[in-house]
Amino acid sequence: MEAALRVLNEMVADGVLLRYAIGGAMGALFYVEPVATYDLDVFVELPAEASRSLAPLERVYSWLRSRSYAIDREHVLIDGTPVQILPAFNPLVEEAVQQATSRLVGGVESSVCTAEYLVAILVQTGRPKDRARLALFLDEADLDSVGLQEILARHGLVDRWNRLREEIG
Repeated sequence: MEAALRVLNEMVADGVLLRYAIGGAMGALFYVEPVATYDLDVFVELPAEASRSLAPLERVYSWLRSRSYAIDREHVLIDGTPVQILPAFNPLVEEAVQQATSRLVGGVESSVCTAEYLVAILVQTGRPKDRARLALFLDEADLDSVGLQEILARHGLVDRWNRLREEIG
């Protein structure tokens, strides 16, 4: 995974990405017990010209192909690590990327979504696996409850949050 993070940092340095943040199950690893996953999900903020394109990730994939990284469906294989690069697709995810914290992964400085944003994204998506991961966050993570409530309110997720908390117990 460290090699993949070095590549992402290089993409930021080269202007291919404005910034990135580790999300998904790998992002959760910074806050709760590990869950099974095989890929690294990365939310990215793209330069304005890419965001307006019909193929916003074309420059990203072109950059990766020029360095001989294999593209396998929705993943890029970087030193054996499947990486899914996901454009920040809505205001919540955009904010999560912008508010990500810096973490050292091995010897690589990386950007990771905060626990509160990961929870809010789980609430927003609401898939069965998200509910299970949400239960882990509620049991194990040291969440800033005031900050989480502010995020949920800002993105219209308070009612959904309350329903999910009732379902989870």
